Amino acid sequence: MKKATLTSVFLAIMIGILSVSCGKDKPLTSESNQVATTSGGTSYVVDTLNSKIEWKGFKVFKTDNTSHFGIIKFESGDVTIKDGKLESGKFVADMSSLENVDLKADAEQKSKLEGHLKSGDFFEVEKFPTASYEITKVVHNETGDYNTTLEGNLTIKGITKPVQFNANVSLKAGEVSIATEPKDIDREDFGVKFQMPVANGIIKSEVNLQVLIKALEKE
Repeated sequence: MKKATLTSVFLAIMIGILSVSCGKDKPLTSESNQVATTSGGTSYVVDTLNSKIEWKGFKVFKTDNTSHFGIIKFESGDVTIKDGKLESGKFVADMSSLENVDLKADAEQKSKLEGHLKSGDFFEVEKFPTASYEITKVVHNETGDYNTTLEGNLTIKGITKPVQFNANVSLKAGEVSIATEPKDIDREDFGVKFQMPVANGIIKSEVNLQVLIKALEKE
């Protein structure tokens, strides 16, 4: 009788251990830093010369609204394709490459704005030289304007928040293209809280971002 009891206890402990182990293998949501994807697939490296983030910021006046727009380049990145579909990816933006486009005709104002955006008032580029987005879940859509929904973790100024993008993903021989839907991101969520005196207008907290990726298959 005593032997049967010990055997039962041993089996109960083993079942408990196996249950915990299986729980750890469950895919994690975008609120985690882990990527909920399977293993395997083909790796593609981001073509940093032909990939970019397009940004647009807005300033609201009492009688008029203005906007500035520009680009940010990528430092590095990679994606994985499995069975002809996007599986995972991570992209690292070079914040020192932040550039204004609409003031190209006025070099002085262009340089002044870029310097301000890179300063401690905004993105504090010297302290935080990169930003990143890591995909944690990929949903392939059968209908709608965008064939893929990306869930992932966006990190700016060392602050990470879950952010979802709708995107069109296309694959051809040796190349992957990803174009996200333009999306408003609240800069204040990432510690970018600069605001000018009300008399000079209000800078909206939303910054519009569109991510355009071209990645080439690893040789």
